[in-house]
Amino acid sequence: MTRRFSKLTVAPAFAAVWLALLGPSGAQGIVAPVTGPPLGGVNATGLTFGASTATVAQEISWAHSLDAHAIRVEIPWSTLEPTQSQIEPRALAFTDNLVNQASVAGIKVVALVMSTPCWASSAPASLLSKCRPGQSSKAQAWPPIDPNTYGSFVAFLAGRYGSKLAAIEVWNEPDQANEDYFAGPNKAKRYAAVLRAAYPAIKRADPTMPVLGGSLVGSNGAFLRALYAAGIKGYYDGLSVHFYNLVLASLRYLHEVQLANHDSKPLWLNEFGWSSCWPRQRTQQEQGCVTKQAQAANFKNVFRSLARTPWVAAEMVYQLQGSRSEDFGALTETGAHKPSFGALRSVFISPLGKPSPVTVHLGRRGNRVVASGSGPVGDYMQLEVSSGGRAVYRTQFTLDRFNRYSLALPWALVTQHLRVGVFQYWMGTAKAASASI
Repeated sequence: MTRRFSKLTVAPAFAAVWLALLGPSGAQGIVAPVTGPPLGGVNATGLTFGASTATVAQEISWAHSLDAHAIRVEIPWSTLEPTQSQIEPRALAFTDNLVNQASVAGIKVVALVMSTPCWASSAPASLLSKCRPGQSSKAQAWPPIDPNTYGSFVAFLAGRYGSKLAAIEVWNEPDQANEDYFAGPNKAKRYAAVLRAAYPAIKRADPTMPVLGGSLVGSNGAFLRALYAAGIKGYYDGLSVHFYNLVLASLRYLHEVQLANHDSKPLWLNEFGWSSCWPRQRTQQEQGCVTKQAQAANFKNVFRSLARTPWVAAEMVYQLQGSRSEDFGALTETGAHKPSFGALRSVFISPLGKPSPVTVHLGRRGNRVVASGSGPVGDYMQLEVSSGGRAVYRTQFTLDRFNRYSLALPWALVTQHLRVGVFQYWMGTAKAASASI
């Protein structure tokens, strides 16, 4: 399905912000006891109803050779229950085969359940009049008139597949502005109603089934706060998030919103990734293209950064196999391994390594001092300058698409004996790099 990704408001790469230094940096690294790394897996977007049995077998085989512990697949309600109370036999057989093959391979399925059947949709009459069972329709993006009809369907899935599922994710991206997945007014209130219907229904069918709410793309917390106001607390076992920009910073900020609302449920990072479309393209699906090598390094660094984070329960890479229009895959459209395939396999097997270090090098460009270097992907960076033991300058910035930076210090800082420190917020000041000139 077509991806439209979230935007996190950030300072442009290399944009310096002059800040008065009144004391030590307030940034702190995230330190947590090791409680086991998050569940590692991939989005298998090729496993949709209509795919051949050979395609299903091939993608499961690829995921198995990747040592993925889970795959996330879409299970469209509109396809499996096109007529009320009647499960479509071919769609059910397809889903049975998919889930069972994954289980045999030792892989659990994160079931993303969305897409309202025509008979249940709350879409306006102008859309419903064009809605036909078994055919794609804009009416399917509208939530059900009666949320309990969705609850009955996901309860059926929970009862049928049980422990073969890693979780059931309730809908997809209700806060997405394009309304491709959750259309209509009062989104937070209506999504909360769907989640509040789904959770108890699933738990009656299988009390051990993890239920994921949220499925959020926005990291500013506005939609999550609206969901809290609509009464979602107590109706999920984890919150799913889909972050493609500043992944670590986005996770941290949304977790802070959770804590402010006394919510201790873990986050499931169910979509994140980078398209290796550089240099063929500059952007793809609203995201900056990177090289194949940068994509591999980014995956490895995010997994290593999150390996000891107890409030992140899963990391599901987008995606297993890419295409020319969505080159996010660990495999090319022909099934060839990209560098990210090996990188992912290494962190699925052993995620506890160290992320790439922050580096800094100082030089001169005319009369100005230039700080340059690199760091791991995913969060804001901070540069601090001191002279004679006194802090004189601080700036926050982001890395470029190749995870590098180059910052010319202000003209006023031409003093000899400058000391420069650079750190990533997630890693904290203990992992800062420093240099003097």
